[in-house]
Amino acid sequence: MLVADNWKEYKILDMSNGEKLEVWGKYKFLRPDPQIIWNVRNNPNLWNNIDAHYHRNNKGGGFWEYKKNIPETFVLNYKDLKFKIGLMGFKHTGLFPEQAVNWDYFIEKISRANKTRNTKIKVLNLFAYTGGATVACSYAGADVVHVDSSKGMVAWAKDNIKLSLLEDNNVRFIVDDCIKFVKREIRRGNKYDAIIMDPPSYGRGSNGEIWDIEKDLFSLLELCVELLSDDPLFLHINSYTTGLPMSILNNILKLTVAKKYNGTITYDEIGLPALNSDLILPCGVYGRWESNE
Repeated sequence: MLVADNWKEYKILDMSNGEKLEVWGKYKFLRPDPQIIWNVRNNPNLWNNIDAHYHRNNKGGGFWEYKKNIPETFVLNYKDLKFKIGLMGFKHTGLFPEQAVNWDYFIEKISRANKTRNTKIKVLNLFAYTGGATVACSYAGADVVHVDSSKGMVAWAKDNIKLSLLEDNNVRFIVDDCIKFVKREIRRGNKYDAIIMDPPSYGRGSNGEIWDIEKDLFSLLELCVELLSDDPLFLHINSYTTGLPMSILNNILKLTVAKKYNGTITYDEIGLPALNSDLILPCGVYGRWESNE
């Protein structure tokens, strides 16, 4: 498992009985997580003075209960990167902190390639949400195309780029259905050195298009192979879909990108550590093909 343990301003203080107690900067939140099936608190004295608590209801939704005054948005730092945080619907905050392990990889891989290649690395980020990976790749010196079907999430990603003082870098923001965009890029003859995708289990495109990861992921990967340059750097998939094991990501990468390019496939869980504990909270899986440079 890859563990996102380089955070200074984010921590899981404890986790018990279906909830995780977190620090986001100077604020303390309590959010549900169905994988926390134990009822033991390792740090019981920390479960006081919570700033906000997200409660799930039996219909699948929920609501935030504010214990204290919290600004509508605030900034969270990860190394040199800055992100806008806000309490959103369905327990979200606008950022998945476990993805920091992937940001570190993108920055290292792109930075090294920029030193050895004569051209700038070009990255396509699909289902790009609020742009954590977009910020990381831009920071590393890549030209980035950021695609998401939500106009609001794309606007949030633009804010993150500005917060990290990267607005002068070459980042294109596209509000569109990811499959339709990829097909148009193929017709245009555009190519990318790296592709990142973070597909939901289910979703709708900008014009109501239906996305189902079990039906559509493989065909999207086949299309993405057509978008890769002659000497690609990596293709990375994140997944939070229950029932889609990381070995499946390995299989579909073997059947698509690895059939055309030499390189290495890795796949694993990613997770977040809990304070004063050897427990790690699983937070999804990834699969990645990468060049051997």
